[in-house]
Amino acid sequence: MIYSFKGHIPVVHQSSFVHPLAAVTGNVIIGKNCYIGPGAAIRGDWGEIILEDGVNVQENCTVHMFPGKSIVLKEGAHVGHGAVIHGANLGRNCLIGMNSVIMDDAQIGDECIVGAMAFVKAEAKFGNRQLIVGNPAKSIKEVSEEMIVWKTAGTKLYQQLPADCHESLREVASLREVPAHRPKQEDFYKTLQELKTKK
Repeated sequence: MIYSFKGHIPVVHQSSFVHPLAAVTGNVIIGKNCYIGPGAAIRGDWGEIILEDGVNVQENCTVHMFPGKSIVLKEGAHVGHGAVIHGANLGRNCLIGMNSVIMDDAQIGDECIVGAMAFVKAEAKFGNRQLIVGNPAKSIKEVSEEMIVWKTAGTKLYQQLPADCHESLREVASLREVPAHRPKQEDFYKTLQELKTKK
């Protein structure tokens, strides 16, 4: 759902997809080919939130900030299920792992990967291509070219997802039994661990 707040109406590019069970409120600008999953809350009630082109904010994520702040999730930023971004800025083509928390005035550099369940404390600053893990989060090494290629491929799936949702996502009544010829899901993307195991 899209909500106005104190005169601010969200701006969402027509190529992007906001799930009907997500809530986008107020001073929010969403660029091209962005995906906002069900249960996500992007609250621009007290400040401004800008999602550049190709950003995805997945299921049950929260994006918010203290009053008067303006935050940017740069092009291709990838925010995993259940993550919280509170007043932080995310660099281009970064990955924020599931259930991680990025606190106020933190800066995540371009092509960083933040591990699942990491806690990035307020005002923490990370340069480009850092692998960031733990509580409190710290950089443990530089992100490899292999990891960036894998991350970018995964984000491209989410950049295609808005068009797929516009084309085929419909509310339906459930079936009562499994059909005899139920289509199989394609296996078109591997975990990073699976890719390493195959080598």
